[in-house]
Amino acid sequence: MKYGLELAAAGQRDAKVLGELAHLAEDSGWDGIFLEDYIVYWDGGATFDPWIALAVMILQTKRLVFGTTVTPIPRRRPWKLARELLTLDHLSDGRIILGVGLGDENEPGFAAVGETIDKKQRAKMLDESLEILAGLWSGAPFSYEGDCYQISEMTFQPKPVQQPRIPIWVGGHWPYRGPAERAARWDGCIFSNCNKFTAEDVKQIKEFIAERRISNAPYDIVVGGRRRPDDVGQERSYIKSLKDAGATWFLQYIPPMDIEATKEQIREGPIYAD
Repeated sequence: MKYGLELAAAGQRDAKVLGELAHLAEDSGWDGIFLEDYIVYWDGGATFDPWIALAVMILQTKRLVFGTTVTPIPRRRPWKLARELLTLDHLSDGRIILGVGLGDENEPGFAAVGETIDKKQRAKMLDESLEILAGLWSGAPFSYEGDCYQISEMTFQPKPVQQPRIPIWVGGHWPYRGPAERAARWDGCIFSNCNKFTAEDVKQIKEFIAERRISNAPYDIVVGGRRRPDDVGQERSYIKSLKDAGATWFLQYIPPMDIEATKEQIREGPIYAD
């Protein structure tokens, strides 16, 4: 199992501190950092762009994996997102993962700026966008004709460092069938309720994915996304049960807080299952 931090690119008055946090996390034994992707954070406070923040963090580290939890694809132009992720993939020497989802229509980055809030429409935009990302990352001539997007033939170069492409983790709410079926088609799942999963939930997800996967490539089941509790021993037992059931990543969530308090939590390092 790998251990990551889930952070909001918000709550800090100085964007440069995010690079410091990444360097500290690498020294403290973490395996990855994943940023939430908001236009305006929920409390309306300081919010920084996750993509620029990730570039800064990547350049401050050598081994940490980075990603988003999750990027609301329907408010993005997929070809622009493809180029941004391709650039981060090369900056990091292949240490980037894309977490995706429909997005929350109540978040200001949707309704407040006129983005579509229709769930079926956003689901269609998400599925078409994922096909476009994969096609553009192939490095071969690619065109697309969908209901939401059309692309005349173009070729993206260079290819991603990671082959056959940059990994994609799919969000949504388990056990809703639509997100679960979508997750099975890609490289991992990071369901919105994964902070409450039991070992039995993980087993059911693993079986569901295995029944539908047509690829033998590794598959990530991401759990956690919860705050560090006072009872470390109990949390260790809980994490071990998830690992034994098949989970591959456990995330610890650190909400926006005072920078010194954030650093202290990072320095504590992961609660290892073993």
